[in-house]
Amino acid sequence: MNANDFLTSAYGVKMPRIIYGTAWKKEDTAAWVEQAIGLGFRGIDTACQPKHYNEAGVGAGLVNCYKSGIKRSELYLQTKFTPLSGQDPAQVPYDAKASLSEQVAQSFQTSLVNLQTTYLDCLVLHSPLANQQHTQEVWQAMEHLFQNGGVKQLGISNCYDLQQFELLYDNATIKPAVIQNRFYAKTGYDCDIRDFCKQQRIIYQSFWTLTGNPDILAHATLQALATKYRRSAAQVFFRYLSQIGIIPLTGTTSATHMREDLAIFDFELAVDECAAIRLLL
Repeated sequence: MNANDFLTSAYGVKMPRIIYGTAWKKEDTAAWVEQAIGLGFRGIDTACQPKHYNEAGVGAGLVNCYKSGIKRSELYLQTKFTPLSGQDPAQVPYDAKASLSEQVAQSFQTSLVNLQTTYLDCLVLHSPLANQQHTQEVWQAMEHLFQNGGVKQLGISNCYDLQQFELLYDNATIKPAVIQNRFYAKTGYDCDIRDFCKQQRIIYQSFWTLTGNPDILAHATLQALATKYRRSAAQVFFRYLSQIGIIPLTGTTSATHMREDLAIFDFELAVDECAAIRLLL
């Protein structure tokens, strides 16, 4: 990835404009992380949630990349604290009976060990908790990690209620730098949340971007642009999102698709073409 293929967050953190997601890759996680970085990805998203992520496998893949000359400082490494409600009771990576603050601290330490690193570029709250008080308690524990230098910035995921997001933002000492949400029609593509993000310099990350939008990918507008630029519809959609400041996640295990995802920076959509795609959202 080149210098123009990155964004800088409100906290001065350099973030790739496309990030490799590692959910559901199980025992193959290390190999696919190594492949993704070898092909050019410089951002990795994972979670301390054994139910859906093999975080230690991510770490093993990273170490193999370091052996080949990649430096930790070249990578954007993002993981999540997953509340107890999102964990498999048989695989909780922290003491389920501990206080919320201690759960965050334990999860963070587990992530450092799994990822074989001394710091995180971003720690994301995997989802809001059952009530605002608990969400705030967890956020304050995450702020403590930021203030102690273990984390460069904070974020939240799976937060689709603007009022809830604004409340978190208003009460936070360390404001969220990113929000990561499923990007599809059911939530209206988070238009109101994305407007708030623009106002507050929060970077919006999208997941389920291709899987959740088959109708858009098949639309004549995307197909015509794909033909014009000799790209796939997926590349056109990813490119559009990158041009409007959204960072998409991709979890492909195909080397061909990885190369195509990274190649979205080799062309640029015109203003009127972006406007045409905007009408689909």
